[in-house]
Amino acid sequence: MTAPGTPSAPFGPLDFQLVLLRRMADHQPGLVEDARRELGASLAEMREANRRWQAMIRSPRSRGALGRYRSVLGEPESRTRRAIGDLEGDALLWPVPLWPDLRFEVLAAPGGPVWNEWLVRAPGAAGPDLRTAADLRPWSCTVDEVARAFPPARPLEGSAPTRLRLAFAPPGGEPCVAEFTWGLLQRLV
Repeated sequence: MTAPGTPSAPFGPLDFQLVLLRRMADHQPGLVEDARRELGASLAEMREANRRWQAMIRSPRSRGALGRYRSVLGEPESRTRRAIGDLEGDALLWPVPLWPDLRFEVLAAPGGPVWNEWLVRAPGAAGPDLRTAADLRPWSCTVDEVARAFPPARPLEGSAPTRLRLAFAPPGGEPCVAEFTWGLLQRLV
């Protein structure tokens, strides 16, 4: 059997988790190193998975984002209709073994164009109790959880397509900006 992350192996869920980790390594190298070891993957395999993912996205023969996720992750665990303002689309969720309480969510418009893709809390999973900035530890919460805990939160542009920043002020605290990668908290700045 070919090792995951090698060019002749199919790109699958393990490789996808390595792609998520690769972008998170910029902010949380220690957590990424621990997670990579937990997955049984080498640094070279993580780099190769990211290289292959980038090649898939940029390929002129590339299928759309939704088709790409289905080919890599299989059929979604769940699919629900969701309204976002005047628009209606589908929220598709896939399990992410590295984070059992999270799901990878893809929000897609009718016909398949993808609006958003990120990690969210799994339905029914207990989220963190967020009351102060001290409760915001790396990898402990998602964008949506922070926005709900500290209204009114204001989204800010991130430093890369998979990154988002959120400005907010905890009760009785100084204004903060939280940085997220793939929807998962990385750090406060």
